[in-house]
Amino acid sequence: MKRLITFLDEGSGTQLVLPVTPAGYEWARQAAIQVVTVDQLGDLNFFGGRRMASATLAECILPAHAYPFLSPGASTDPWSYVAQLERWIEAGTVLRFLVSGTPVNEAVLLESAVYREQDGTNDLYADLTIRQYLKPETPVLPAQEQAQPAASRDSATGASQARTYEVVRGDTLWDICRRFYGDGSLCWDLAAYNQVANANLIYPGQVFQIPPRDQLPGAEEKPESARAAEATTARYGDGGWTLSLPEGG
Repeated sequence: MKRLITFLDEGSGTQLVLPVTPAGYEWARQAAIQVVTVDQLGDLNFFGGRRMASATLAECILPAHAYPFLSPGASTDPWSYVAQLERWIEAGTVLRFLVSGTPVNEAVLLESAVYREQDGTNDLYADLTIRQYLKPETPVLPAQEQAQPAASRDSATGASQARTYEVVRGDTLWDICRRFYGDGSLCWDLAAYNQVANANLIYPGQVFQIPPRDQLPGAEEKPESARAAEATTARYGDGGWTLSLPEGG
């Protein structure tokens, strides 16, 4: 099956499918390894976190003619591709780098697009350099000593006032509460605080206020679906999952 390489701007829904799949591509999963030299032991290697990957897609053809090997729906205006690539570069747009038929689906920034004409056909040849992107989370900094007593800080959120969190794909309100409060069951309280009717229904881009734990409202009576979910247990065995539902469920 022919691979299709796509760049997708999830914010606007704009996508660019390379009109001709490059001869090859590579993507690496890397770790930052720190080497420390210890007296009488020599060099020791320590895991230093995740290293962001980068790659260059070389010799990407942006065609001026309707060749039979083009991707379905490909344009024969090479400069339209250049214009879109340059807009993304100048705006610093976070894109999804997708390779069809593979698990490759990465958030990236487009670092550069170097293009040229080289054979008199009016086709352009582009080298696209991309770098993996990871959205940084705002670190919780310790309160500095002040002359006046500082506002008391919630032990779970580390903040004296509400902070915000933007939902990304794959998030659940349960996971968000477990991340900030250490207790996923507070999802109903957090939903009530943000005037969200259904804690099970959130979407990417939605912004939640994350207050200190003691400012969360007492959870109203949970809907039947929530009570059933909490009472349901799961067990893995014999090649699959077995769910045990509560009585009357």
